[in-house]
Amino acid sequence: MDDKFDVIIIGGGIAGCTSALLLARAGVNVLLLERAEQAGGKNISGGRLYSYSLETILPGFAQSAPVERQITQEKLSLLTHESSVTMDYRHPEFTQDATSYSVLRARFDPWLMEQAQNAGAQCLTGVQVDALIQENGAVCGVQIGEDRLDARVVVLAEGANSLLAEQHQLVKKPQPHAMGIGVKEVLALPQSRLEERFSLENNQGTAWLFAGEAITGKAGGGFLYTNRDTLSLGLVCNLSVVSNGKNTLPQMLENFKQHPLLRPLLKETELLEYGAHLIPEGGINALSPPFGAGYLIAGDAAGFSVNAGHTVRGMDLAVISAQAVADTLTVALQKDDFSTTSLATYQTHLENSTLWAVLKQYRSLPDTLLQNPRYFAEYPQMTSDILRELFEINRHPAPPLRSILWKHARRAGLMTLFKDLIRGARSL
Repeated sequence: MDDKFDVIIIGGGIAGCTSALLLARAGVNVLLLERAEQAGGKNISGGRLYSYSLETILPGFAQSAPVERQITQEKLSLLTHESSVTMDYRHPEFTQDATSYSVLRARFDPWLMEQAQNAGAQCLTGVQVDALIQENGAVCGVQIGEDRLDARVVVLAEGANSLLAEQHQLVKKPQPHAMGIGVKEVLALPQSRLEERFSLENNQGTAWLFAGEAITGKAGGGFLYTNRDTLSLGLVCNLSVVSNGKNTLPQMLENFKQHPLLRPLLKETELLEYGAHLIPEGGINALSPPFGAGYLIAGDAAGFSVNAGHTVRGMDLAVISAQAVADTLTVALQKDDFSTTSLATYQTHLENSTLWAVLKQYRSLPDTLLQNPRYFAEYPQMTSDILRELFEINRHPAPPLRSILWKHARRAGLMTLFKDLIRGARSL
């Protein structure tokens, strides 16, 4: 193996593997280094992959990739301690460039790395990068134990817990309110029983998100994705909730599994995997510049992730950032210029992409929805109370719906409710 490369990529997730694939296609001498024993070995993403961005790079990828199920049912539930209010949208399959799939990253990422290798990238797993090498103010390689590997440019795609970028002060250390932490279980359930419980046929899949009592009314929520013969179930909450809360995240997950809505669906499942993972939640306002002399930062490591409540997006944005990496470095390599000024075109590519439009659309979300406990505690309870009064029939005449709504609106505070509705709508 050479000890000098055009590009060294740190991290074998979706951003790293896609960057390696695109650069190798362009004839670049690229090396990808992944610390886990296999790609995806340390990634427990929930996991839903929106196909549009990868479809442009690998047309028809779902025909050969180890995707689990094509999502045809969207469910959103507001939970209280004993009740739930659910919106259920079942739809026909979307077109190939607008659909989404449930995935298990431990299966999907090795396949994506294989595509990069087939294109000519060198990929090594089980390799821990200890430090970046910097000379004359520019990154020019990596240190692995006592070994040094030189590169004309380095791409950091090491995930949300970007230790190397923080160690070398390439990014600001994120504040707790700008990060989420997710905990996930993969639960085995025979395919026939899974499809029966979730009313699915063939390759149909369900994506189900939860808020409210899922994490005791704090900022965050739960998720459930149906795979072929397993369920991906977990919670995501703001890191400040965990540091200030009384309950641990594993305890919250156990409480979540015992909710009356979920308990019957999880009967006779078998735990296969368990893990935790950091998730960027600060949005566009928390980003550090993702470029500098001799380096670019991609995917979760750069903070490119959105939790919008009704959808969680990270994998599709990682692919877009990888395309921007390849477009930037292809030109920089031709010019043999890896200065900050040269690599600043990465920012231009990002700002002209769907990724930036998504980040801008949800730029106020972290400071409105995710930091307002009323959205996760009071309003799910209020919704449940309204529906109980509407549907509970006894010997007393039921009040008209307008009276029920008015009573609960006044109890919540008319101005408070109005402001929260406006702020919530604007943030989405």
